[in-house]
Amino acid sequence: MPTTIISYNVNGIRAAIRKGFDEWLAAESPDVLCLQESKARPEQVDFAFAEKLGYHHHWVSAEKKGYSGVVTISKQKPDKVVEGCGMEKYDREGRIIRTDFGDWSLLNCYFPSGTSGDVRQDFKYGFLDDFFEWAHELKKERPKLIIVGDYNIAHTENDIHNPKGNKNNSGFLPEEREWMTKWFGSGFADAFRQVHPEKIEYSWWSYRANARANNKGWRIDYQSVTDNLKDKVKEVRHLAEAKHSDHCPVFMEIDI
Repeated sequence: MPTTIISYNVNGIRAAIRKGFDEWLAAESPDVLCLQESKARPEQVDFAFAEKLGYHHHWVSAEKKGYSGVVTISKQKPDKVVEGCGMEKYDREGRIIRTDFGDWSLLNCYFPSGTSGDVRQDFKYGFLDDFFEWAHELKKERPKLIIVGDYNIAHTENDIHNPKGNKNNSGFLPEEREWMTKWFGSGFADAFRQVHPEKIEYSWWSYRANARANNKGWRIDYQSVTDNLKDKVKEVRHLAEAKHSDHCPVFMEIDI
């Protein structure tokens, strides 16, 4: 029976709930939901609505209040939950949570943004290098891996509305795009492109200039699957009608 996995940068879970996130979850009813940018600690959020729907939920929060954070919500209780990646400079920012289900593992990740300047862009480059090595080490132990989340990079010109105008902007820099090409050539597949090689859909829109209404967006939220799972991907689509955030949810159905 196929498993449905949704990845969603909610840009603040408390704000999303005020915008009807709880009703959306009840209606969508995925097997697993991976949230990024929760911007809260579990004790700050009444998650009874998810528990009533039969979900387990596991949180990794940033040390800094109201910042970053990931939450994995699943109908099946994970066999194992691992908070972070063991590298303090990333773990203190609440960027990764791993859940194991039988013989496959799910990583819910929020990659750093470099938009605030050179210091954070350098931090982002360091994260990309370290994450690449760490994920490949983990793959030796857990060969069936799904890595979802906000990667904060648009990979190709088909993944951004204005490639020429954004070529010097963080999130579409040549070095970032090269990393994505290397990543998807190293034993991982882009689930969306596996199903839709040329389709243009976006997962994030600026709040400025009516970008979302005009569909001037970026595809920066991804579901990477190990090559041994890529033929199991049945569907991937962007749920653009869900508007609790400047991102939209990314839905994947996989016969795992």
